[in-house]
Amino acid sequence: MTTTGPLRADAVRNRALILDATRELVRVHGPDVGMDQIARAAGVAVGTLYRHFPTKADLVGAVVSEFFDVVADDAEATLARVLAGEPPAGELKAFLSRVLEAGASNQVAKTAAKELAASGENPEADARIPVAVNGIIAAGRSTGDLRDDLTVLDIYLLAGTAPSEASPTVRERWLSLVTHGVFARGATAAPGS
Repeated sequence: MTTTGPLRADAVRNRALILDATRELVRVHGPDVGMDQIARAAGVAVGTLYRHFPTKADLVGAVVSEFFDVVADDAEATLARVLAGEPPAGELKAFLSRVLEAGASNQVAKTAAKELAASGENPEADARIPVAVNGIIAAGRSTGDLRDDLTVLDIYLLAGTAPSEASPTVRERWLSLVTHGVFARGATAAPGS
């Protein structure tokens, strides 16, 4: 919604209700949920919904953008641990595991991961994610833990093709296989990995 000043209190409340309803409905049902269904769940008129978000893409984009913020926070915290001395390979594996598990229960996460994988670079995505992930990769290269040819786009591809709908056993097996593929020869994420 484009405004020239601050939103009124009722508009702020309605926007929050719309985003909450969208977040929950998209989390459960995916991005194909209808605008009228979202308006009903938010307790607002369809016209109110369209005043805040003129298109469904705008609305789903706002929810996916929130998810990118969460992933960016996690990526930055992961990088901070790496810079504080934690093993880069282990931290990268844990980060990928959290992204994979988010996708297992959250259609928003799946939508976000597919957007990243499809485009390679997403200008709508939080710019902090590639900076942090690149920092993790650079640290892993410098310690010899991660492959020299590993890139942020490779991590996006892995996240976008993760079997998030598979059983926990299959997800763990996938994670083990792909992370060993990004480790430098002989490196492991942690003892027993």
